[in-house]
Amino acid sequence: MIPRIDLSQLTAGAPDALSDMRSAATDVGFATVHNTALTSARVTEVIETYRTFFKLPQADKAPYDMAQTGSNRGWGAAGSEQVDPDANPDYKQFFDAGLTLPAGDPRLSNPFYAPNRWPKTPADFEAVIRTYYVDACGVAMDVLRGVARAVGLSGDVFDGAFDAPMALLRGNYYPSRPAWAGAKDFGIATHTDYGCLTLLATDGSPGLEVRKRGGGWIPLSAPPGEFVINFGEMMEFWSDRVITATPHRVVGGQDERISVPLFFNPAHDTNVAPAGASGVMLAGDHLAARYNETYVHLQKK
Repeated sequence: MIPRIDLSQLTAGAPDALSDMRSAATDVGFATVHNTALTSARVTEVIETYRTFFKLPQADKAPYDMAQTGSNRGWGAAGSEQVDPDANPDYKQFFDAGLTLPAGDPRLSNPFYAPNRWPKTPADFEAVIRTYYVDACGVAMDVLRGVARAVGLSGDVFDGAFDAPMALLRGNYYPSRPAWAGAKDFGIATHTDYGCLTLLATDGSPGLEVRKRGGGWIPLSAPPGEFVINFGEMMEFWSDRVITATPHRVVGGQDERISVPLFFNPAHDTNVAPAGASGVMLAGDHLAARYNETYVHLQKK
């Protein structure tokens, strides 16, 4: 069973909420959270903003194609990401944005802090997405503090690592499953997330499936204003495998689907090796290695 958690209760340290989060973090790897600072209206606005962009003609999206930028900023066309080397490239589209740094900041040369590429249509795209990014990072930090307390750590143990997060906000557009799709074709194939914590908003449409520990799949959806959370590979080894990353996928169905994950990751130079490890693992190095395996334009390099 995937726990459903009231974030205000988790923040307050309510025993039932902490127990449910402990189960989510150490066993199933997923939960849903509600009663956050992000309302259903805010989430719906973001989803519809992405939808308007994704519905533009290909020629209008091409100037933002991340295959041309050298960083994970902008638009990814269908077939531009391959999360499972044994499956075909995913047939979804996506749009990525990250932390906005001031002009002249030396970190702008780092692909993880590269300038965002904002489309001109819809006209309010930048304003809507930038504001949501900031607020979603705040909610994700609240969740992460609750996770820390749930597994017996200090609630602020992760705070210092997120002063300049490599948090990536993505809009995913899953069209209806194509008629040509076969056994190796997915909206997104089976994978574990690469980073720390994922805060996922959706339009409420079905599609996401979570792998059971003993095999098989659990369908999981949440209406706008509730969020699916899960944990990535970075958090699994950072916590010395106390917290678990669980495989999941989107096969796709008759209806199109839009989801908005915030991949909430620490600053580039954060050492995410578990406590007591002899070596250092920089968060940025881990993500760079995984992105080089996943983005088709980087695979070709």
